Amino acid sequence: MVINANSIEWRSVCPIASGLDVLGDKWSLVIVRDLFEHGTRTYSEFGESPEAISTNILASRLKWLSAIGIVEHVEPDRASRNNAYQLTSIGLALRPVLEELAKWSQSHLKGMHPEIVTIL
Repeated sequence: MVINANSIEWRSVCPIASGLDVLGDKWSLVIVRDLFEHGTRTYSEFGESPEAISTNILASRLKWLSAIGIVEHVEPDRASRNNAYQLTSIGLALRPVLEELAKWSQSHLKGMHPEIVTIL
């Protein structure tokens, strides 16, 4: 998978819309969250997350996040199912974004979702 700025279908020049073009699917930030919580994760370990991401979606999202430089293989020569993933410096820069999203959710969604927990 070759990704560059010319192959992404940007909706607009708005930085929020552009960020959502890259990370706005249902699973990408959950994968990033798991890497913040655990440091590294194998393909199999991602399946242990409570959200139960399907294997085909996980494979697709990991390829996408690798291609755009947010995650990387720890040992690229190992079989993909046993290979661990970690965040790159670009991925690590998402920490404040996830922390603020978590704070917002904890503050404003508690009434609708009383079981919501504190993370990160």
